[in-house]
Amino acid sequence: MATTYSALPAPSPGQGLSRYLTEIRKFPMLEPEEEFMLAKAWVDHGDRESAHRLVTSHLRLAAKIAMGYRGYGLPTAEVISEANVGLMQAVKRFDPDKGFRLATYAMWWIRASIQEYILRSWSLVKLGTTAAQKKLFFNLRKAKGRIGALEDGDMRPEHVEKIATDLGVKEEEVVSMNRRLSGGGDSSLNAPLRGDADGTTEWQDWLADDDADQAAAYAESQELEARRELLIEAMRDLNERERHILTERRLKDEPVTLEGLSQVYGVSRERIRQIEVRAFEKLQAKMRELAAEKGMLAEVND
Repeated sequence: MATTYSALPAPSPGQGLSRYLTEIRKFPMLEPEEEFMLAKAWVDHGDRESAHRLVTSHLRLAAKIAMGYRGYGLPTAEVISEANVGLMQAVKRFDPDKGFRLATYAMWWIRASIQEYILRSWSLVKLGTTAAQKKLFFNLRKAKGRIGALEDGDMRPEHVEKIATDLGVKEEEVVSMNRRLSGGGDSSLNAPLRGDADGTTEWQDWLADDDADQAAAYAESQELEARRELLIEAMRDLNERERHILTERRLKDEPVTLEGLSQVYGVSRERIRQIEVRAFEKLQAKMRELAAEKGMLAEVND
Protein backbone atom coordinates (compact mmCIF):
# COMPACT_ATOMS: atom_id res chain seq x y z
CA MET A 1 0.00 0.00 0.00
CA ALA A 2 3.02 2.31 0.17
CA THR A 3 2.78 3.08 -3.54
CA THR A 4 -0.88 3.91 -3.17
CA TYR A 5 -0.25 6.23 -0.25
CA SER A 6 2.59 8.09 -1.91
CA ALA A 7 0.32 8.87 -4.85
CA LEU A 8 -2.30 10.58 -2.69
CA PRO A 9 -2.66 14.35 -2.46
CA ALA A 10 -1.31 15.46 0.90
CA PRO A 11 -2.46 18.46 2.96
CA SER A 12 0.26 20.89 3.95
CA PRO A 13 0.36 24.39 5.43
CA GLY A 14 2.52 25.44 2.49
CA GLN A 15 0.02 24.67 -0.24
CA GLY A 16 -3.01 25.83 1.74
CA LEU A 17 -5.72 23.53 3.00
CA SER A 18 -8.36 25.08 0.74
CA ARG A 19 -6.38 23.88 -2.26
CA TYR A 20 -6.17 20.38 -0.82
CA LEU A 21 -9.89 20.27 -0.04
CA THR A 22 -10.68 21.47 -3.55
CA GLU A 23 -8.37 18.86 -5.02
CA ILE A 24 -9.92 15.89 -3.22
CA ARG A 25 -13.42 16.92 -4.31
CA LYS A 26 -12.39 15.97 -7.83
CA PHE A 27 -12.31 12.27 -6.97
CA PRO A 28 -15.69 10.70 -7.76
CA MET A 29 -17.69 8.84 -5.14
CA LEU A 30 -18.35 5.18 -5.88
CA GLU A 31 -21.62 3.35 -6.39
CA PRO A 32 -22.04 0.24 -4.19
CA GLU A 33 -21.47 -2.20 -7.04
CA GLU A 34 -18.34 -0.40 -8.23
CA GLU A 35 -16.97 -0.22 -4.70
CA PHE A 36 -17.54 -3.96 -4.24
CA MET A 37 -15.74 -4.86 -7.47
CA LEU A 38 -12.77 -2.62 -6.66
CA ALA A 39 -12.52 -4.07 -3.17
CA LYS A 40 -12.64 -7.62 -4.53
CA ALA A 41 -9.91 -6.76 -7.04
CA TRP A 42 -7.71 -5.50 -4.21
CA VAL A 43 -8.44 -8.36 -1.81
CA ASP A 44 -8.24 -11.16 -4.36
CA HIS A 45 -5.56 -9.88 -6.72
CA GLY A 46 -3.69 -7.11 -4.89
CA ASP A 47 -4.73 -4.59 -7.57
CA ARG A 48 -3.14 -1.34 -6.36
CA GLU A 49 -5.07 0.81 -8.80
CA SER A 50 -8.31 -0.47 -7.30
CA ALA A 51 -7.02 0.24 -3.80
CA HIS A 52 -6.03 3.74 -4.87
CA ARG A 53 -9.53 4.44 -6.18
CA LEU A 54 -11.07 3.16 -2.96
CA VAL A 55 -8.87 5.48 -0.92
CA THR A 56 -9.28 8.60 -3.04
CA SER A 57 -13.05 8.24 -3.19
CA HIS A 58 -13.14 8.46 0.63
CA LEU A 59 -10.65 11.30 1.19
CA ARG A 60 -13.52 13.73 1.72
CA LEU A 61 -14.91 11.51 4.46
CA ALA A 62 -11.50 11.39 6.16
CA ALA A 63 -11.20 15.20 6.01
CA LYS A 64 -14.74 15.63 7.31
CA ILE A 65 -14.04 13.44 10.34
CA ALA A 66 -10.67 15.14 10.93
CA MET A 67 -12.31 18.55 11.13
CA GLY A 68 -14.44 17.29 13.97
CA TYR A 69 -11.23 17.19 16.04
CA ARG A 70 -10.19 20.79 15.36
CA GLY A 71 -10.80 21.79 18.99
CA TYR A 72 -7.62 20.12 20.29
CA GLY A 73 -5.26 22.87 19.11
CA LEU A 74 -3.31 20.70 16.64
CA PRO A 75 -2.42 21.57 13.02
CA THR A 76 -5.38 20.67 10.83
CA ALA A 77 -3.14 19.43 8.02
CA GLU A 78 -1.53 16.91 10.37
CA VAL A 79 -4.87 15.69 11.72
CA ILE A 80 -6.10 15.15 8.14
CA SER A 81 -2.90 13.27 7.32
CA GLU A 82 -3.50 10.98 10.29
CA ALA A 83 -7.09 10.50 9.13
CA ASN A 84 -5.75 9.43 5.74
CA VAL A 85 -3.45 6.91 7.43
CA GLY A 86 -6.48 5.42 9.16
CA LEU A 87 -8.32 5.34 5.84
CA MET A 88 -5.42 3.47 4.25
CA GLN A 89 -5.49 0.90 7.05
CA ALA A 90 -9.23 0.48 6.56
CA VAL A 91 -8.86 -0.17 2.83
CA LYS A 92 -6.04 -2.62 3.51
CA ARG A 93 -8.23 -4.66 5.90
CA PHE A 94 -11.64 -4.17 4.31
CA ASP A 95 -13.57 -7.34 3.46
CA PRO A 96 -16.36 -6.56 0.96
CA ASP A 97 -17.98 -9.95 1.57
CA LYS A 98 -18.99 -8.85 5.10
CA GLY A 99 -21.89 -6.97 3.52
CA PHE A 100 -21.33 -3.37 4.65
CA ARG A 101 -19.91 -0.32 2.88
CA LEU A 102 -16.30 0.81 3.12
CA ALA A 103 -17.35 4.17 4.60
CA THR A 104 -18.92 2.44 7.59
CA TYR A 105 -15.82 0.36 8.24
CA ALA A 106 -13.38 3.20 7.53
CA MET A 107 -14.90 5.54 10.11
CA TRP A 108 -13.67 3.29 12.93
CA TRP A 109 -10.11 3.25 11.60
CA ILE A 110 -10.02 6.98 10.77
CA ARG A 111 -11.15 7.97 14.25
CA ALA A 112 -8.77 5.51 15.91
CA SER A 113 -5.83 6.92 13.93
CA ILE A 114 -6.74 10.53 14.77
CA GLN A 115 -7.24 9.78 18.45
CA GLU A 116 -3.90 7.99 18.69
CA TYR A 117 -2.22 11.02 17.10
CA ILE A 118 -3.94 13.42 19.51
CA LEU A 119 -2.94 11.35 22.52
CA ARG A 120 0.66 11.23 21.29
CA SER A 121 0.65 14.99 20.80
CA TRP A 122 -0.80 15.86 24.19
CA SER A 123 1.17 15.12 27.33
CA LEU A 124 0.14 11.65 28.46
CA VAL A 125 1.87 12.33 31.77
CA LYS A 126 -0.61 15.12 32.41
CA LEU A 127 -3.63 13.49 30.79
CA GLY A 128 -3.24 10.06 32.30
CA THR A 129 -3.36 6.81 30.40
CA THR A 130 -6.24 4.85 31.91
CA ALA A 131 -9.15 3.87 29.70
CA ALA A 132 -11.49 6.06 31.77
CA GLN A 133 -9.26 9.12 31.39
CA LYS A 134 -8.92 8.61 27.63
CA LYS A 135 -12.69 8.24 27.42
CA LEU A 136 -13.10 11.50 29.35
CA PHE A 137 -10.57 13.26 27.09
CA PHE A 138 -12.49 12.45 23.91
CA ASN A 139 -16.04 12.68 25.26
CA LEU A 140 -16.01 15.72 27.55
CA ARG A 141 -17.02 18.27 24.90
CA LYS A 142 -19.84 16.05 23.68
CA ALA A 143 -21.04 15.45 27.23
CA LYS A 144 -21.00 19.20 27.93
CA GLY A 145 -23.01 19.85 24.79
CA ARG A 146 -25.68 17.33 25.75
CA ILE A 147 -26.42 19.12 29.03
CA GLY A 148 -25.90 22.65 27.73
CA ALA A 149 -22.73 23.31 29.76
CA LEU A 150 -21.11 25.40 27.03
CA GLU A 151 -19.91 28.33 29.12
CA ASP A 152 -16.20 29.13 29.34
CA GLY A 153 -14.26 28.42 32.52
CA ASP A 154 -15.23 26.02 35.27
CA MET A 155 -18.55 24.21 35.04
CA ARG A 156 -21.30 24.37 37.61
CA PRO A 157 -21.15 21.63 40.29
CA GLU A 158 -24.34 19.96 39.05
CA HIS A 159 -22.88 19.73 35.53
CA VAL A 160 -19.66 18.25 36.86
CA GLU A 161 -21.59 15.68 38.86
CA LYS A 162 -23.76 14.72 35.87
CA ILE A 163 -20.81 14.24 33.52
CA ALA A 164 -18.80 12.31 36.11
CA THR A 165 -21.74 9.94 36.62
CA ASP A 166 -22.42 9.49 32.90
CA LEU A 167 -18.77 8.81 32.02
CA GLY A 168 -17.90 6.81 35.11
CA VAL A 169 -15.04 9.03 36.35
CA LYS A 170 -14.33 11.15 39.42
CA GLU A 171 -15.67 14.69 39.62
CA GLU A 172 -12.17 16.10 40.17
CA GLU A 173 -11.05 14.41 36.94
CA VAL A 174 -13.87 16.15 35.05
CA VAL A 175 -12.85 19.53 36.49
CA SER A 176 -9.17 18.96 35.71
CA MET A 177 -9.77 17.77 32.15
CA ASN A 178 -12.16 20.62 31.44
CA ARG A 179 -9.52 23.15 32.48
CA ARG A 180 -6.90 21.54 30.23
CA LEU A 181 -9.16 21.38 27.23
CA SER A 182 -10.61 24.85 27.71
CA GLY A 183 -7.31 26.36 26.67
CA GLY A 184 -7.69 25.14 23.09
CA GLY A 185 -11.23 26.35 22.48
CA ASP A 186 -13.44 25.49 19.51
CA SER A 187 -13.08 27.37 16.26
CA SER A 188 -15.90 29.40 14.80
CA LEU A 189 -17.29 28.14 11.49
CA ASN A 190 -16.71 31.66 10.18
CA ALA A 191 -13.03 31.67 11.16
CA PRO A 192 -10.46 31.61 8.33
CA LEU A 193 -9.25 28.12 7.49
CA ARG A 194 -5.84 27.63 9.07
CA GLY A 195 -3.20 27.16 6.42
CA ASP A 196 -5.21 28.90 3.67
CA ALA A 197 -2.78 31.01 1.70
CA ASP A 198 -5.01 34.06 1.16
CA GLY A 199 -7.08 33.74 4.33
CA THR A 200 -10.40 34.04 2.48
CA THR A 201 -11.66 30.47 2.95
CA GLU A 202 -13.77 29.77 6.02
CA TRP A 203 -14.52 26.47 7.78
CA GLN A 204 -18.12 26.57 6.62
CA ASP A 205 -17.00 26.78 2.97
CA TRP A 206 -15.75 23.22 3.33
CA LEU A 207 -18.48 21.95 5.63
CA ALA A 208 -21.17 23.06 3.22
CA ASP A 209 -20.02 20.65 0.50
CA ASP A 210 -23.16 18.61 -0.31
CA ASP A 211 -21.36 15.46 -1.47
CA ALA A 212 -19.20 15.34 1.66
CA ASP A 213 -22.28 15.81 3.84
CA GLN A 214 -24.05 12.93 2.13
CA ALA A 215 -21.07 10.63 2.50
CA ALA A 216 -20.58 11.48 6.17
CA ALA A 217 -24.30 11.26 6.96
CA TYR A 218 -24.58 7.87 5.28
CA ALA A 219 -21.50 6.50 7.04
CA GLU A 220 -22.62 7.88 10.39
CA SER A 221 -26.07 6.33 10.04
CA GLN A 222 -24.50 3.00 9.13
CA GLU A 223 -22.10 3.26 12.08
CA LEU A 224 -24.95 4.07 14.46
CA GLU A 225 -26.88 1.06 13.23
CA ALA A 226 -23.81 -1.15 13.60
CA ARG A 227 -23.31 0.04 17.18
CA ARG A 228 -26.96 -0.51 17.97
CA GLU A 229 -26.79 -4.08 16.69
CA LEU A 230 -23.64 -4.72 18.71
CA LEU A 231 -25.31 -3.35 21.83
CA ILE A 232 -28.45 -5.43 21.41
CA GLU A 233 -26.48 -8.61 20.80
CA ALA A 234 -24.08 -7.94 23.69
CA MET A 235 -26.93 -7.23 26.12
CA ARG A 236 -28.01 -10.86 25.70
CA ASP A 237 -24.83 -11.83 27.53
CA LEU A 238 -26.15 -10.23 30.74
CA ASN A 239 -28.61 -11.77 33.14
CA GLU A 240 -32.02 -10.18 33.67
CA ARG A 241 -31.02 -8.16 36.75
CA GLU A 242 -27.83 -6.87 35.11
CA ARG A 243 -29.74 -5.85 31.98
CA HIS A 244 -32.37 -4.01 33.97
CA ILE A 245 -29.91 -2.15 36.22
CA LEU A 246 -27.63 -1.21 33.33
CA THR A 247 -30.58 -0.01 31.25
CA GLU A 248 -31.95 2.09 34.10
CA ARG A 249 -28.57 3.56 35.00
CA ARG A 250 -26.77 3.97 31.66
CA LEU A 251 -29.21 3.84 28.76
CA LYS A 252 -31.91 6.29 29.83
CA ASP A 253 -31.91 10.06 29.41
CA GLU A 254 -32.92 10.39 33.07
CA PRO A 255 -31.07 7.60 34.94
CA VAL A 256 -32.74 5.98 37.95
CA THR A 257 -30.89 6.65 41.20
CA LEU A 258 -28.99 3.99 43.09
CA GLU A 259 -31.41 4.52 45.96
CA GLY A 260 -34.39 3.84 43.73
CA LEU A 261 -32.95 0.58 42.41
CA SER A 262 -31.80 -0.50 45.86
CA GLN A 263 -35.43 -0.35 46.98
CA VAL A 264 -36.55 -2.38 43.96
CA TYR A 265 -34.09 -5.19 44.65
CA GLY A 266 -33.93 -4.91 48.44
CA VAL A 267 -30.15 -4.46 48.54
CA SER A 268 -27.81 -1.60 49.39
CA ARG A 269 -26.96 1.23 47.01
CA GLU A 270 -23.35 0.05 47.00
CA ARG A 271 -24.48 -3.40 45.84
CA ILE A 272 -26.45 -1.83 42.98
CA ARG A 273 -23.39 0.20 42.01
CA GLN A 274 -21.24 -2.94 42.00
CA ILE A 275 -23.73 -4.77 39.78
CA GLU A 276 -23.88 -1.79 37.42
CA VAL A 277 -20.09 -1.57 37.08
CA ARG A 278 -19.71 -5.33 36.58
CA ALA A 279 -22.51 -5.41 34.00
CA PHE A 280 -20.99 -2.50 32.09
CA GLU A 281 -17.59 -4.19 32.03
CA LYS A 282 -19.18 -7.40 30.74
CA LEU A 283 -21.05 -5.42 28.10
CA GLN A 284 -17.88 -3.66 26.92
CA ALA A 285 -15.96 -6.92 26.70
CA LYS A 286 -18.74 -8.63 24.74
CA MET A 287 -19.08 -5.71 22.33
CA ARG A 288 -15.33 -5.75 21.66
CA GLU A 289 -15.49 -9.49 21.08
CA LEU A 290 -18.41 -9.17 18.67
CA ALA A 291 -16.81 -6.22 16.89
CA ALA A 292 -13.62 -8.21 16.36
CA GLU A 293 -15.63 -11.08 14.90
CA LYS A 294 -17.38 -8.68 12.52
CA GLY A 295 -14.13 -6.97 11.51
CA MET A 296 -14.86 -3.62 13.17
CA LEU A 297 -12.99 -1.48 15.67
CA ALA A 298 -15.60 -0.99 18.37
CA GLU A 299 -15.57 2.35 20.20
CA VAL A 300 -17.73 0.99 22.97
CA ASN A 301 -16.70 3.64 25.50
CA ASP A 302 -18.69 6.43 23.88
